[in-house]
Amino acid sequence: MAHKQFVIEGLGLCKSYGGKEVLRAENVAVSNGRITGIMGPSGAGKSTLLRIMSLLEAPSGGELSLFGSLVPVNKAEKQALLRRMTIVFQKPVLFDTTVFDNIAFGLRARRLPAGEIRTRVTASLKKIGLSGQGNQKARTLSGGEAQRVALARALVIEPEILFLDEPTSNLDPANVELLEGLLHDLNRERGTTIVMVTHNLFQARRLADDLLFLCQGELVEAGPAERVFQEPADMRTKAFVEGRMIY
Repeated sequence: MAHKQFVIEGLGLCKSYGGKEVLRAENVAVSNGRITGIMGPSGAGKSTLLRIMSLLEAPSGGELSLFGSLVPVNKAEKQALLRRMTIVFQKPVLFDTTVFDNIAFGLRARRLPAGEIRTRVTASLKKIGLSGQGNQKARTLSGGEAQRVALARALVIEPEILFLDEPTSNLDPANVELLEGLLHDLNRERGTTIVMVTHNLFQARRLADDLLFLCQGELVEAGPAERVFQEPADMRTKAFVEGRMIY
């Protein structure tokens, strides 16, 4: 099933809770080095699909391939896959320690030298606009600052795939612009594959190279973002991108 241009592939993926199917995605493909947006109304299954692709949940059925490896894999192989990717959620989860220690967490877990950790964290603090705040308690930050730290903690380990679940939905316009700029630079400069759940059509237009559109638990359309927005093949997609779908 795996192709070199795709870092994630799914065939017949489905997920059920208590006997109720909440997701069915017959064919999923995420291209290497591109930004893929996952769109759809509330309850469409966007976050469920993201959690399956990031190995936080197992599908109820179907096949999933990451970096050419078919999942499920053994514990050691799964750990190796997880080290190649990371995820940032809608609500930032920070440790009760300093900003510096939060960003350094993944680097220390990988046992990098202290000097390299300091260099990389200092550069990350500058990039997210928090230079000089490394010693501040993370839980005293504003919502926008906290999300920037959560993103920096993810980016400092230089993942091959970055998963994002509505990371800007609770932020003010200034922080949205800053985070979108970080994501754009990350993708264009490092070639990082980004998979991002968003219900914001404008954000998807600004960032996404490709789109997956879900509706009522079904993946109904996938393709280049420009084509999906301008010439959607499914009437449900057309209603959504034209703002006629109530959600």
